[in-house]
Amino acid sequence: MAFFDLFKRTKSSAPAPATARPAPPVIAERPLPPVQADTPASPASEAALIDPGAAVAEAAAEVLHDGPERRERIRRNARPGTRVLLIDDSHTIVALLKRMLQQNQYEVLEAYDAESGIEIARREVPGLIFLDIVLPGMDGFSALRTLRRDPVTKDIPIIMISGNAQATEQFYVQRIGADDFMKKPFSRAEVFSRIEPLLDEDDIPRHTVRSRVRTEA
Repeated sequence: MAFFDLFKRTKSSAPAPATARPAPPVIAERPLPPVQADTPASPASEAALIDPGAAVAEAAAEVLHDGPERRERIRRNARPGTRVLLIDDSHTIVALLKRMLQQNQYEVLEAYDAESGIEIARREVPGLIFLDIVLPGMDGFSALRTLRRDPVTKDIPIIMISGNAQATEQFYVQRIGADDFMKKPFSRAEVFSRIEPLLDEDDIPRHTVRSRVRTEA
């Protein structure tokens, strides 16, 4: 009996076998996305780095350029090689306008102030001028008067442009002889819609629609 008690006591005091711990869950690693090659920035994104307003205009231009209205109606354009003078102190605006015009086979001349713009107009006699109102030194109004008084440049169609609200209002108050007016920001479709009425039956810029701006004003 004693021996049985000793055997029972020894068996009960033996350590219980250790239970196996559950293995930690395996976490699958997510594959890293493939490295993509750098793509060149679009013209609109380049404009956004310089002038957000210009980027808005360019984005709107691309939508209108390829929209259904564009496909339904073929817009008249000036003859290839028609020279256009851009007078604006904003390098961004000049660059955007220049790209739009060159894509339609225009030859573009550039000036960043009124004085040099007048000099280029007298020397090159372009077919059309885009003239900003707010310029350093001589403003666009004074430049317009000078161009209209000069026999060499008096018949060149001139489209005034401005993003300044006061200058826009002043333009319509003065009515000083521009052929049309275009407010910034502008789209590609608007640029060529302003040019089209200034063309004659041979698609050459003419100077006979100046009264249209006065009527709208």
